[in-house]
Amino acid sequence: MKRFMNKWLLTIPVLLLNVLLSEAQGEHPFSKEVDQLCNKEYHPDPSKKLLLFAGSSSIRKWKDVQNYFPGYNVINYGFGGSKYSDLLFFYDKLFRKYKPDILFIYEGDNDIAAGTAPAEIAEEAETLIKKLRKDLPETRIVIISAKPSLARWHLKDQYLELNEKLKNLCGKYPDVAYANVWDIMLDREGQPRKDIFIGDGLHMNKKGYELWKKILSGYLMPKTRDSKSNDEKNISAKCPGEELYREEADPGLSPWLVNPYYPIGVLTPSLIFKKVKV
Repeated sequence: MKRFMNKWLLTIPVLLLNVLLSEAQGEHPFSKEVDQLCNKEYHPDPSKKLLLFAGSSSIRKWKDVQNYFPGYNVINYGFGGSKYSDLLFFYDKLFRKYKPDILFIYEGDNDIAAGTAPAEIAEEAETLIKKLRKDLPETRIVIISAKPSLARWHLKDQYLELNEKLKNLCGKYPDVAYANVWDIMLDREGQPRKDIFIGDGLHMNKKGYELWKKILSGYLMPKTRDSKSNDEKNISAKCPGEELYREEADPGLSPWLVNPYYPIGVLTPSLIFKKVKV
């Protein structure tokens, strides 16, 4: 009996540890929100391509994203103030149910704000890309750059470093593109535009999402033999009726980026590009 009691007492800590671990796993701050998203039934029109948007609150708050891309089926899997690590945590729920034609991912914004180093964020992004490339070989993956904002402008240098790493990362994998939304959101002085944000200075209003549409529409074009062409040429799309341009590096200019979306141009630390009509 004594031996039995000792054995039982020894198993109690193990059982408690298992319970605590189980509860901890179930208490992920975004568990309920992700479950609600993934349990929602979608009935895509088989005659239209499927776009899936995943990421943090800049995606979550784009509630009418379907209206921006009416010719496509659109699923919005934006949740909370998520980070790349959260996409990895909920990977099976988010990315195994559907096989989108194009997957847009926006993360990195909250990662930097939380103090995570750009190099560590890029490693998590690469882990995600490798898994997606294996599980969704026919899906075009578009990594959206971190955006500038009024609320987090003091973290500008970290965001620029992250964006450079994400851009280089996308160039390593087939049919993975980098969408630069940073430049188009700056004003003529190279500061975040004040008219594209809601009151918190972080999240965008309709005008801000219109800018995103201009950039992201450039990645809806048919795949080409050169699956990295969108990334390397940094294609930006204009609204219907406007001409389509791509940006190409101009080695004859100094290593500062002229914002191509304004007549005067804005200098920001990066490579310089010139606009070439497609």
